[in-house]
This record gives sequence, C-alpha cells and structure tokens, in this order.
Amino acid sequence: MIKEIILSGIQPTGKLHIGNYLGALKNFVALQDQHECYFFIADYHSITENYEPNTKPQQVMELATDFLAAGLNPKKCTIFVQSHVAEHTELAWIFNCVTPISYLERMTQYKDKANQQQKNINVGLFDYPVLQAADILMYRVTAVPVGQDQDQHVELTRQIARFFNNRFGQTFTEPKTIHTDTPKVMSLLTPEKKMSKSLGDNHCLYIDDEPKVIAAKLAKAVTDTGDGQGLGARNLLDLIKIFSDDKTYKRFQAEKNSGTLKYSELKEILAQDIADYFADFRKRKKQISQKEVEKTLADGAKKAQAIAQKTMAEVRIKIGIR
Repeated sequence: MIKEIILSGIQPTGKLHIGNYLGALKNFVALQDQHECYFFIADYHSITENYEPNTKPQQVMELATDFLAAGLNPKKCTIFVQSHVAEHTELAWIFNCVTPISYLERMTQYKDKANQQQKNINVGLFDYPVLQAADILMYRVTAVPVGQDQDQHVELTRQIARFFNNRFGQTFTEPKTIHTDTPKVMSLLTPEKKMSKSLGDNHCLYIDDEPKVIAAKLAKAVTDTGDGQGLGARNLLDLIKIFSDDKTYKRFQAEKNSGTLKYSELKEILAQDIADYFADFRKRKKQISQKEVEKTLADGAKKAQAIAQKTMAEVRIKIGIR
C-alpha cells in the first residue's frame, strides 16, 4: 500500500453531532494508522460565518479534546490549530494572486452559504476555497479525504497548483481525492434537512450526549412527516443500520415492510446502542485535561510550522519576494 500524505480539518463551531463524527472524525482515526496525516482545527475558516468571539477559544479547545477522545493519537498524526501556523494565510494571499475570480464564482458551496447568511456575505466566505487550497498544498499533500460534495474544492486546489506551477515553476503536487463513505444523517425533527447545529439542539444527537439525553431526543424524533415518504422513519432505520447489529436492523426493516414496526421500541433500542457506541468516547473526554490538549496543539503547531516554513521559503524565492 502506498503511504499517502493526508490532510483534513474540521471547523470549531460548537459540539460535534453524529453526522460530523461519521462524516469525518471516525475516518480520521482509521487513516492515522495507514498514512502520514495532518488534522487541523480550521478556526480561520470558521470566522467567515456569524459567530461570537468570546466562545471561539473554548470551541477550539473542545474540538481538540474531541479529536483526542475519539482516538486521534499525537504520536501517529499531527494535530494543530490553523491560526497557529501563520504561513497558511500568507500562502493563501499568494494563491489569490494567481487564481481567476471566475473560478471562485463557480463554487456551489459559496452560493449555498451566502443564501444561509445573506446579511454577512463577506470576502472570506467567497475566498475560503483559496485558503483551503493553501491548507492542503502547504504540506505536499497527496490525497484529501472528502465526501463527493467537496470534489469541486479539491479540483480547484489542483487548478491553483497548476496556475502556480505554470507561472513560477514546478512546486506543488496536485492531490487526489479519497472518497470517504459518508452516511447522510438527517435532522431528528425535520428529516428532509441534514442534521445541523444551526437547526437547534433537539435536531441533533451530539457525540458527548449522555444516555438520558439521547433517549429524550430520540423519543421526540418524527417518524412520518406527512409527506407520504416516511423520511423520519427512514432516517431512524438508517441510524439503526449504523449503530445496531445486523440482526436488529433486518428485524426492524422486515417489521417496517409488514407494517408491524413499533417505533417506540425502535427508539429505545437505538438510544441504548448509540449511548453504548460512544460510551468510551464520553469516558475518555472527561479524563483529558486542558494541559494535555494545550501540549498536543503546541507540539502539533511546531511540527506543522517546520514544514510550512520550508514550503514558504521556496515559494517566496520563486515569486521574487525575499
């Protein structure tokens, strides 16, 4: 197996829900045993959205704690905060100077996010794919794990590498994508929408929710939204498939098909299985000290910056700034 250089990040915007875990963090833990990995807390990306400055430091610390509690090992991977490595924003500015605006105007996620925050459509929101390219190319990354909805951004990263290389000489490797199996987890109360913190706490199952909280939230989960499609029921069965054993899933699926499924029973079993699944995570999270988190981030930033400084020394020479 070829050992790839891999980078990925998560924005610190509050508690992680099970969709965040299944879509990213679970995969990070598997990748660290196979490849050279860099996992970062994307705090600069997170400030393109509406946020409270007073809560951001705590969000960063909590996300770093979640990284460790989920099983990321600083001896196997590099864990750091984006803003602790100043070279990221420096390289982003240089990439801004070779990236045509028309390429950013094509980004569908920019349009989606702009619709969500129409009173705060800032330049950072428009330009964050360039910063994302800097995040990736800084470490000579060869592969980026993404869901298919992120393909457009990785392709832009490859194009930016091409723009720079064509103008200043071969410098950056164009990374490939690793498509990760990302289950689509929907809101408990409005299952036509993806699970999201922005919808409210009762829409989400957070990975550090205590068993009683999980049971209470699932008890309120809708099963039939009145649309004739049973999106809520489908979402609960999808969760059973992920968190329960195969025998339990097949049983409930058969009962649904025969019209005999008791959703109260399904919810009770699902609540217990999700609580059990994250029991070790909850235990570890309570044991991790702030000192341990701070040391992990300081060590990670030092390791990341050593590579970033080498990259930027080469880049500055090539663009004529010394």
